[in-house]
Amino acid sequence: MPETAHPALPIEAERWFNTDRPLSLDMFRGKVVVLHAFQMLCPGCVAHAVPQARRLHEIAKSLDDLVVLGIHTVFEHHAAMTPVSLEAFLHEYRLTFPVAVDRPSPDGPIPQTMAAYGFKGTPSTVVIDRRGYVARHSFGPEDDLVLGLLLGNLLSATALSDPSLSGRP
Repeated sequence: MPETAHPALPIEAERWFNTDRPLSLDMFRGKVVVLHAFQMLCPGCVAHAVPQARRLHEIAKSLDDLVVLGIHTVFEHHAAMTPVSLEAFLHEYRLTFPVAVDRPSPDGPIPQTMAAYGFKGTPSTVVIDRRGYVARHSFGPEDDLVLGLLLGNLLSATALSDPSLSGRP
């Protein structure tokens, strides 16, 4: 694990879609989590990141220890990206994984989770290891092979074979 690894920050959600209860990253400790940050009006999100997250979620359904979460993080065009619009978007793009709506900032256009993670924009991908530490944080379209290799490595690591996963450093 890189020396710069740090604990994943909480998702500050205003509301959730595709789940019957609010979720937190702590609920998924012991699993690998892919946090997919997007905006429905972002061309890079629609062309690459959203389909990738959908495919990854389909793969994750057959695994017990991989979770895909979306976060709709709106930092522009606020009036156009309402919950009703997002619900229609999720339906049209057949996104069935849980999606949080990033809580707006009281001080400006950048929502709270986006600001906390320092997202440069969308799409952004955060991969969180089994201990709850950020293993990768990237901006822009994520290469399928790079993401797949990272996830394969993280998924193959278990608390039994890697003592560093059994507790916090």
